[in-house]
Amino acid sequence: MEISILVLLVVFFGLLLLNVPITFSIGLATLATMLVSIDFIPAVTTMAQRMAGGINSFALLAIPFFILSGLIMGRGGIAKRLIECAMALIGMLPGGLALVNVVSCMFFGAISGSAVAATSAIGSFMLPEMKKQGYDVNYSAAVTAAAATTGMLIPPSNILIVYAIASGGVSIAALFVAGYLPGILLGVSLMLVCAGYAKIKGYPVGARLPLKLVIQKVAAALPSLFMIFLVIGGIIGGIFTATEAGAIAVVYSLILAVGMYREVKISELSGIMMKAAETTAIVLALIATSSAMSWILSYEQIPQTLSAAMLTISENPLLILLMINLILLLVGAFMDMTPAVLIFTPIFLPVAVELGMSPLHFGIMMVLNLSIGLVSPPVGSVLFVSCAIAKTKIEAIIKPMMPLYFAMFVVLMLVTYIPAISEFLPGLFGL
Repeated sequence: MEISILVLLVVFFGLLLLNVPITFSIGLATLATMLVSIDFIPAVTTMAQRMAGGINSFALLAIPFFILSGLIMGRGGIAKRLIECAMALIGMLPGGLALVNVVSCMFFGAISGSAVAATSAIGSFMLPEMKKQGYDVNYSAAVTAAAATTGMLIPPSNILIVYAIASGGVSIAALFVAGYLPGILLGVSLMLVCAGYAKIKGYPVGARLPLKLVIQKVAAALPSLFMIFLVIGGIIGGIFTATEAGAIAVVYSLILAVGMYREVKISELSGIMMKAAETTAIVLALIATSSAMSWILSYEQIPQTLSAAMLTISENPLLILLMINLILLLVGAFMDMTPAVLIFTPIFLPVAVELGMSPLHFGIMMVLNLSIGLVSPPVGSVLFVSCAIAKTKIEAIIKPMMPLYFAMFVVLMLVTYIPAISEFLPGLFGL
C-alpha cells in the first residue's frame, strides 16, 4: 500500500507541476497506481469501467440542466435586475456598493449554482461601478470573489449534487435545504467585513431611493428570484426530483430571458447550448476520473488506513475535525472542488461519522471548506476570474482578501462545531 500511495502522489503532483490539466492528472495517476498491483489489460479495463460507472447516475443529469439555466440567466439580463434590486434595498448603508455586490452574488449564485458564473455576471457590472465610486479596484475584486462562493451553498448547487453521489445516499433535497443557513451566514459575515472596511476607508454611502422606485426595482427582480422558490419549493414539496427541477429551471430561464426580458435571441441559444455542453463535458470528465481514483483508493484500503491513523492521533473530536478542516483547506487551494469532493469524501466521511457527525452536516462543512479554496491561490478559479475582470493581479488582491478570509474561516468553524446551522432546516421540513 505504501508504494501505491507513493506512486499516486508522485504522478499526480508531478503532472500538476507540468501544468497537465487536472482531469488528465487524476486519470493518469489513477492508472499508474492500478498498474502497481494489477496487470495492464485488467487495469485499463477497470479504469474504463470505473469512469463509466462514475457518471452513470440519474442524479448527475441535474448538473447539465443547472449549468444551462445558469448560462441563460447570465446572458438574459438577470444579473442587472438583481443588482438594481440589491442597490435599492441596501445601497444607502455604509459600504453600500460592496454590500450590494455581496447580496447580488448571493442572489445570482442561488439562481445559477456557479461561483464562476456569479463572479463573471455580477463582477462585470459591479467592478466598474465600484471603481467609478472611488472603491479600490483590488478590494472590489476581492469582495466579488469571496461573495461568489456563497452560491456553492445556497441551492441549487452542482457541488452538493456531487457530494450526494460521493456520500452514497445523502438526500439532494436535504443538502439543498441545509445549505441555506450556512450560505446566508457566510454572506452576512462578508457584509459585516465590508461595512467595517467602508467605515475605515471612508467609502461613499449611496443615496436613499424613493419608496416607489424601490418597489419598482424589487418588482423587476421578483420573476428572477421566483426561480429559487420554484426549484427548491418543488423539491421540498416532493413535486419533482432535483433532476426534474433542473429541467424546469431551464424552461423558466428561457421564458424569462427570451420571452419576458427579450435579452437573449433565439439565434443565440445554439451558442449558449454549446457552452453548456462544453462545461458539462469538463465537469463529467472530472467526475469520471475522480470516481476511478476513489475506487483505487478504496481497493488499496487507503481510506480505512488513514481513518484509523487519524483516530489514533487523538480522541478529541474537536481536534480531529479541526485537522480535517485544515487538510481540506490545503486541498482546496490546489484542487478543483469536484474531484476534491469525490476523492476525499470516502476518506473523511467515515471518520466524521465515527465522531458522531451526520453525513449531511459533514457535506455542508466540506463544501464550505472547499469553497474557500475557490478564492485561495495558487489554483483558485474564482480568484482568477475576478482578477481578469478587474484587470489586476492575484498578488495585489491577497491583502484586501485577508479580512474576508478571516470571516469565511470563522463561519467554517461555526458550521463545523454547531450542527444545528446545517441540520435545523432539513429537520424542520422533515428531510
